[in-house]
Amino acid sequence: MTSRRDHPAPGGRHWEEPGVRPGRTGVHVSEEICFASARDLARRIRVRELSAREVVRAHLDQIERTNPQVNAIVTLVAERALREARAADERLAAGVRPGPLHGLPVAHKDTHATAGVRTTSGSPIFADHVPDQDELVVERIRAAGAVTLGKTNVPEFAAGSHTFNPVFGLTRNPYDLSRSAGGSSGGAAAALACGMHPLADGSDMGGSLRNPASFCNVVGFRPSPGRVPSWPVPAGWATMGVQGPMAREVADAALLLSVLAGPDPRSPIALDTPGSAFAAPLDRDLRGLRVAWSPDLGGAVPVDPAVTGVLEPAAKVFEELGCTVEVACPDLSGADEVFRTLRAWHWDIALRPLLDERRADFKTSLAENIDAGRTLTGADLGRAEVLHTALFHRVREFFERYDALLLPVSQVPPFDAGIEYPEEVAGHPMPDYLEWMRSCFLVSATGCPALSVPAGFTSDGLPVGLQIVGPHHADLAVLQIGHAFEQATAHAARRPPLLR
Repeated sequence: MTSRRDHPAPGGRHWEEPGVRPGRTGVHVSEEICFASARDLARRIRVRELSAREVVRAHLDQIERTNPQVNAIVTLVAERALREARAADERLAAGVRPGPLHGLPVAHKDTHATAGVRTTSGSPIFADHVPDQDELVVERIRAAGAVTLGKTNVPEFAAGSHTFNPVFGLTRNPYDLSRSAGGSSGGAAAALACGMHPLADGSDMGGSLRNPASFCNVVGFRPSPGRVPSWPVPAGWATMGVQGPMAREVADAALLLSVLAGPDPRSPIALDTPGSAFAAPLDRDLRGLRVAWSPDLGGAVPVDPAVTGVLEPAAKVFEELGCTVEVACPDLSGADEVFRTLRAWHWDIALRPLLDERRADFKTSLAENIDAGRTLTGADLGRAEVLHTALFHRVREFFERYDALLLPVSQVPPFDAGIEYPEEVAGHPMPDYLEWMRSCFLVSATGCPALSVPAGFTSDGLPVGLQIVGPHHADLAVLQIGHAFEQATAHAARRPPLLR
C-alpha cells in the first residue's frame, strides 16, 4: 500500500493527505513566480519580498495545472512541502542565516533516496519503498534550505534515455506531448520546462542529465566524476555515473552545483574543491578562446539533419563572441567499448541479485544489459581500463589545443513517445537502445565535464541542445562558456506551447 506520507501524482491531483489542497494564487502571479530564476527567488525570499510559503504554493498550483499533461512529478508531498515552507519562513523571521536554497521547492529524481518519501526507481519491485535515509545529493540540497516537493519520473532503474516505467507510466515532452521527454532525468527536465520547480537534481551515465535537457529546452550539467560525491553506491571508485544539476538557466545550474559539489569522506573519489567555487557570477569574456566544433564526432555518429540544421548556426555564435572556431574532434576510438563494458559491469553488480529473483519485473533491454555484465571476465575489464587510460590521454592532448568542444547532445530531435528508442538515425539502423545516444555516452567515457544548453528549435518546434565539453576538471569554465552562449541566444526563454 502507498504510505500516507506521500501519494502518487501522475495527474498532479493527489496530495499528501485526503482533503488537503494547497491554496491557489492568481494564475499570472503564480506563473511569474514559477518562471523566475532560482537565484532571483532565493534573493526575494531572503529579503522577505516573498515568503517560502508563497513560492511553494505557486509551484504546487503550477503542478496542478500542468502535470496532468506531462506526468513529470509522480509522487507529490504537498502538505509536507507547505510545512517545510512555513518552518523556513519562521527560521528567517527568527534571524537564522538562510542557506543558498532557502525556501526553494525541489522535486528529487525517483532514483535518489529520500527519507520518508517513496522512492521507486521506476520499478514495480520498489513500488512501495520508503527509505529511512536521504542519499548524499538529497542531504546536501535539504541542508541548503530547499523544500521537498516530491519525486520526478524516471525510466526503470534510470536505464535508458526515454522516461517510462510500469509504476507511473510515460513522461511526455512539454513542447510536443506526442514526443519523448528524454531520460533518465526526463521527469525533472519536463517539470523544469513547465515551471513546476526551479531546480532539479539528476544523474548521468550515458547522457541522463544532458539528453532530457536537450529534449525539453532546459540546462543539464554532467560534472567531472567526483565533483558531486555519491553515497551510498555499490562501487565507490567507479567514474562512469555521476550526479549533477538541472535548471532553466546555466547560472541556476551553477547555484545548485555550489551546493552539491565539495569533498565528503564517504566518497573515495570526491574532489577537494569546495562548492563555493561555483557560487560566483559566470560572466566571462570569451574572446580568444579556441573552440572545436564537431557536428558528428569526426564521422563517428550519424546525426539527424534537423539537429545539424539547428546547431550549425549555434556554432557560429561563438565566432561572434570572439572565439576561434575550427571543425575538429578528439580521437574517441575505444570509447564505445569502454562505456559499454563498464556500464554492463555497473548493472551487473547493482542489480544481478534482483534480476535472478524477479526477472519478470525487468524490462528486456535492461535484463540484457545485466546479463551482458554477468559474462564479463577480468580480462574484459582490464582491457576496458587500458582503453580508458589511452582515451584520457588523447583527449587531454586535444584540449591542449582547444579550450572547448562543441557537439550535438542528441543525434535526433525528441522522438515518438510510443517507441522505446529510435531504430534509425539519418538512415543508419540502431541495433540497440544505446546506439542512438553515442553523442553523449562517448563523452561520458572521457570523464570530461559536459553541459547541455538550449540551442534552438527544429522547423516543427522541437528543442535541440548544444553540448559543450571542457578539459579534465574544467567544470567552471564549461559553465562560463555555456552561460555566455545562453546570454547571446536566449533560446531558453521560449516556453512550451501547453503554457500559452
